[in-house]
Amino acid sequence: MQERKKEFAPAIYGEMNGSKCFRWNANAMPQSSSPQTFSLPSPIPQWSQGQGFASGLINLGEIQVSKVTRFEFIWSSSGMLDTKKAVTFYRPVEIPDSFRILGHYCQSCDKPLRGFVLVGREVETADICNQDKLPPMKNPLDFKLVWGENAASLEISSVYFWVPEPPEGYKALGCLVTTKHEKPSLDEMCCVRTDLTHKCEPYRQILTSGSRIPEFSFQVCSLRPCDRGMLGKGVCVGTFFCSSGWTMREDVPVACLKNLNPAILAMPNLQQIHALINHYGPTIFFHPQEIYLPSSVDWFFNNGALLYTKGVSKGERIDATGSNLPGGGSNDGQFWIDLPRDDKRDVVKRGDLKSAKLYVHVKAAVGGTFTDIAMWVFCPFNGPATLKFGIKNIPLGRVGEHVGDWEHFTLRISNFSGELYSIYFSQHSGGEWVDACDLDYIEGNKAIVYSSKCGHASYPRPGTCIQGSSKLGIGIRNDAARSNLYVDSSVHYELVAAEYLENDVTEPQWLQFMREWGPKIVYDSKTELDKVINALPRMLKYSVKNLFNKFPVELYGEEGPTGPKEKNNWLEDERW
Repeated sequence: MQERKKEFAPAIYGEMNGSKCFRWNANAMPQSSSPQTFSLPSPIPQWSQGQGFASGLINLGEIQVSKVTRFEFIWSSSGMLDTKKAVTFYRPVEIPDSFRILGHYCQSCDKPLRGFVLVGREVETADICNQDKLPPMKNPLDFKLVWGENAASLEISSVYFWVPEPPEGYKALGCLVTTKHEKPSLDEMCCVRTDLTHKCEPYRQILTSGSRIPEFSFQVCSLRPCDRGMLGKGVCVGTFFCSSGWTMREDVPVACLKNLNPAILAMPNLQQIHALINHYGPTIFFHPQEIYLPSSVDWFFNNGALLYTKGVSKGERIDATGSNLPGGGSNDGQFWIDLPRDDKRDVVKRGDLKSAKLYVHVKAAVGGTFTDIAMWVFCPFNGPATLKFGIKNIPLGRVGEHVGDWEHFTLRISNFSGELYSIYFSQHSGGEWVDACDLDYIEGNKAIVYSSKCGHASYPRPGTCIQGSSKLGIGIRNDAARSNLYVDSSVHYELVAAEYLENDVTEPQWLQFMREWGPKIVYDSKTELDKVINALPRMLKYSVKNLFNKFPVELYGEEGPTGPKEKNNWLEDERW
């Protein structure tokens, strides 16, 4: 007899206490086992004593925060979705004395548990100006149910998502999840006075229940501060936002924290910076067939690099320290750097791996709760591009070439513990953050960075990445592989900037050069691309032509990049 398949009831929409409800078409069973947690490959060392780095606490002004990484399971959608799409919700536990919860935590089920939420408490202050203000933290007035699943039987886990309703003059910083229909206790979490918060925005959609009826749609999103970058005050709390019927055109009704403490005491001091780099500094591998390798900046200058001035045909030799480079200003086209004109030109193009080093910029991130260690690598020349077209590889001649190439990757370190949180891999006009649990490690807690052939973009793992359309199989190749061509940034580095340390770090003169590190040469690269397009079947020509129009502008002529300090991510956050 044929086995009868279990049939699930259709989704049921309705109202519960005036709030919209949605019943999933499948069971969501509670997980009794503890989630798998992630730890770095090696123990974190005991950092040297400093003002407040890795102390476990950060003072934001009127509120002191601590990072909690221990959680208790609440509910998971793994029974209704495949593991890659499923999400688990957690309640922070082991809260330090006198600290209050600001919201619950959630993450996808396909990764080990390694998130955090901040908990806060009021800071006692003798400031007379603060005595007339409302308390920094208050309980919500009520909780609003924004979505819930009614259990069809005692064997099925119910779930309810609650948004706190803050008192006037306060903001909620997160949401709560329960498995009971009763509202949470008002002292379950705290709201924060509005002037101590900052606007935040949805970052990634974590969970959604689609519906043809917009008002019944439900979504859960992670949050990030709107005010980011080296000078940004926004502090990520680690909580999430959930809503029924919310659209991207509306402001998020929850907020993040704001760091109003003028003294960034949680940032590492000079000794701690060197300890962090020695412990976490990645090894950057270049492709085994790479011919345009990195070098140090002083090697580039010592081997004949020239400074050109607009209207003057002859270049001026740059001295070893770059002291004759014009500093400050902006990229106005009045000056640029070029390779030597003599027989050293081809030698300098190929770089000098022995002299290569990483140039380090240390800056505050996420309102001073993290430290970003940006590591810049310099290559005298960026090689030509190769087009992948199905199984064919088409060299594009000079397309993609330019003198001078600055690339970087960034380590993000938690100022609560000194633990590596993630690494940003810069890739041409964009990039990606990769969590510490998804990195490749070569030794201890030192990750691996793979530099792509000719273009020197950074990738977290080897292989071929197509800059274009993976669906069509057409785009610029970015090939990365491990080889005996590498630079260990934990040893070969130079600290060139850390503005918050003021006079402790002296910036080199060449860092103040805001113009281009290569000449601008426009050539007809379009001819090479037209040859490819004309060889295609008619049905593909339009799609491929549109694809080529989206390629970076540097593919269509030689134009040297500006130096690190002229990049927008010197002051601002990475592109994520």
